[in-house]
This record gives sequence, structure tokens and C-alpha cells, in this order.
Amino acid sequence: MDDAADQFYSKFLDVDSLLVFFNETIASLLRPWSAYQIGIIVLAFVFALILSRRVEPWLETYARRIKTSPQILRIIVAVMRRMEQVFFILFLAIILLVLREVTWDSRSYIISLALKLATAWFFISVASRIIRSRFFSRVFALIVWSYFALSVFGLIEDVSKAMDAAGVQLGDFRISILLVFNAVLFITVALWLAVTTGNFVDDKVQRVEDITPSFRVLIGKIVKISLIATAVLLSLSAVGIDLTAFAVFSGAVGVGLGFGLQKVVSNFISGVIILLDKSIKPGDTINLGDTFGWIRELRARFVSVVTRDGREFLIPNEDFITQQVINWSFTDKLVRLDVNFGVSYNSDPHEVIRIAKEATAGVERVLVQKPPVCWMTGFGDSSIDFIVRFWIRDPQMGLTNIRGQVLIALWDAFKENGIEFPFPHREIIMRTPVDVELKHPTQKIDTSED
Repeated sequence: MDDAADQFYSKFLDVDSLLVFFNETIASLLRPWSAYQIGIIVLAFVFALILSRRVEPWLETYARRIKTSPQILRIIVAVMRRMEQVFFILFLAIILLVLREVTWDSRSYIISLALKLATAWFFISVASRIIRSRFFSRVFALIVWSYFALSVFGLIEDVSKAMDAAGVQLGDFRISILLVFNAVLFITVALWLAVTTGNFVDDKVQRVEDITPSFRVLIGKIVKISLIATAVLLSLSAVGIDLTAFAVFSGAVGVGLGFGLQKVVSNFISGVIILLDKSIKPGDTINLGDTFGWIRELRARFVSVVTRDGREFLIPNEDFITQQVINWSFTDKLVRLDVNFGVSYNSDPHEVIRIAKEATAGVERVLVQKPPVCWMTGFGDSSIDFIVRFWIRDPQMGLTNIRGQVLIALWDAFKENGIEFPFPHREIIMRTPVDVELKHPTQKIDTSED
């Protein structure tokens, strides 16, 4: 441990120095200017409380009209609910600047202390609202309170020197506790700002209707990745880390991507290709193998497909490149469906076609703009065969259910008009042995199956 660390520990653990500090603090609190400062602090808080109660209703009305990402909205609400703290900090900062201009710094010490305390409390209260993880919220509160305590005791510089002294030398590069702490702090804050800004930009881009849905997703992903990469590089550069030191590391990562992470890279590149060629987009109804559903979200590695039974399939992007995909709404959402049926030979085909078209057109989801058609397709063993074709605009609502509704409509319409559905007929021939053929001639039985 070098001289800086020794000086810090000797100062921090010196009981006499601490006693002198506490005695000076108590003596300063008993002076008249201390009472004045306390009175000013109380008045500033009262004015901040009154002003916040007048401003908060207006801010709440304005906040209800804001349409942005939930994370941005959570930050706005967290700050808005603590406007008395914002005004209190603002008033104290203005008062502190004025007092330091017209009088000595010692006569504004309590106000300076109150300003630091109010600022620390504001950041901790807002962070506890924004940070969902209780662990990270407590870590943030610990860091803020530690910085506040060290600032009050005037130990910021000594602690920084001690943390910088505790380190190891790796060639031309030196790693210390202070460097690691600053790097983690800078990267955490920068990544949070980058992700928050990226979500905000992505939310705004998703609202632009002039851009296709797939291109919106592509723009959002490019913005997020660019912001995150920039945040990491700027953070490392800000704490004094030479980025050229990562040249060997980046080469090793490239080799790893080529061998161990080739599937991940393949899915990522496939996702970019999907977004560029616009083959699928959120909201499309697709058929991939045995999976039928609509696309809920496009991710960097997979596509989220929701089926009619509520299951969500996370299908790798590569499958949409290498396999055959049926996109029911690639050009538009119009889909034509076929329903086959048969009627008895006693029925009039012309009447059957008319009734079938009218019954199908009466189903709710069948498009009236493209009227259904019905054609006779053949003479079956037991029935006259027909096919009815109709169009729908909402394949994501299901295909089997609309076919079932059309069949029910045909059943009701044919029953009402006396058109029968045929039952299959089977002819069973029973033969007797040769030696009794003269006594028992061949019997022919005509049966009908239900």
C-alpha cells in the first residue's frame, strides 16, 4: 500500500481528528447563522410544497396525454410525483448561490448539507421507482448514500486516492479498484440511458404509418444496437481504458463466433435479411410446418408466432430462410377458402347453387365485396358434389372456425328448402357353398348405412 492509502487510513481512523470535527460541527450549529439557515430551509420546503400542489395536477393532466414507452412513462411519473423535492432542491441551490456571493461559505454550510441530503434522497426515491430489481435498487441507494457521507466528511478525494492505489500492473496497463468501479458505474449508467433512449426512439418509429412494419422493426433494432455499442465504447474511453487493448480479445471473439456461436450469428443475420426483404412482418398470418398462427414480434434471434390456442412459438429466424413458409397475408390479407359438400340426386343443382351462395354470403366474416361462388364438381357414388368458394380478410381469426360456420349455414339453408344430404349406399352379396347351391340360391341384400 502506498503513501496515499496510508494517509487515508490514518486520517479516517484518527479518533482525535474525528472528535475535533464533531466539536466544530456542534459549535457551528449553536451560532446565530445556523438558526437563520434552518429557518431558510424550512421556508424553502414550505414554498416547494405549496408550488408542487399547484403544479402537479397540471402535470398529471399533461402526462396522461403522453404516448411513449412504459419505461419512459415510468420515469416521468416518478419525477412528477416528487415535484416538491424538485422545487426544494431548486430553491436550495438558488439560495446557496446567493449566500455564497454575499457572505462567507461558513454561513451557508447547513444549507449546502441540506441540498446534498435532498439531492441524494431524490435520486434514491426516483431510482426505487424506476429500478424494478430490489437488489440493484439497494445497491444504487448504498452508492448514493456512501458518496453523500464521504462528501459531508470531506473524504471524497482521500477515498479516491486509496482506491486508485489498490491495483495491479498488467504490462503497460494498470487495473485499480477505482478504475473498475468507475468503469462499472459509467457502463451501467450509459447502458441504461442507451436502452431507454433506444426504446423511446423505437416507440416513435413504430407510430410512423408511412413506413412498413418490417422496416420499423429494422430501424428500431439498428438504433438500439448502435446506441448500446456507442455507450460501451464511450464509457470505456471515459474511464481511461485504451480501446486498442481489446484488439486481441475481439479477434478471439471473432473465432468464437465462427465456431461456437455460428447458429446465433446465423439467426441474427437471418433476422436482418427477413427485415430487409419484408417477407414477413408483425401481424402476418403464416404457416410453417405444423405451426399456424400470426406473427406477434420479430426479435434478433427468433420470431414470436402465436397460435389460435394461445401457445406462443419462438421460431428461429433461420427456419424462415431455409424452409417453405406460407404467408397468408404477404401481399394483402385477402384469403380464399373452399368448402366441399354433396346433396342427394333428388335435388335440383341450379337451386342448390343459388341457396349455397346465399347461405355462405350470410356468414359474418365472409366478404360481401367478393361474393361467394359455387360450382358443381362431379357425380359421386351417393351424391352430387359441389364446392363453395368465399373470401375472408382476417385469417388470423382462424380458418377452421369459418369453414365450420359456412357448413352450419349450408345445413340450415338446405334443411329449410327441403334439400337432403345423401347417405352412402352399400350392396352386400352373400354366397353359399357349391354343394348346397341348388338348395340355397344366391341372396342379394340392399342395405343403407346411416
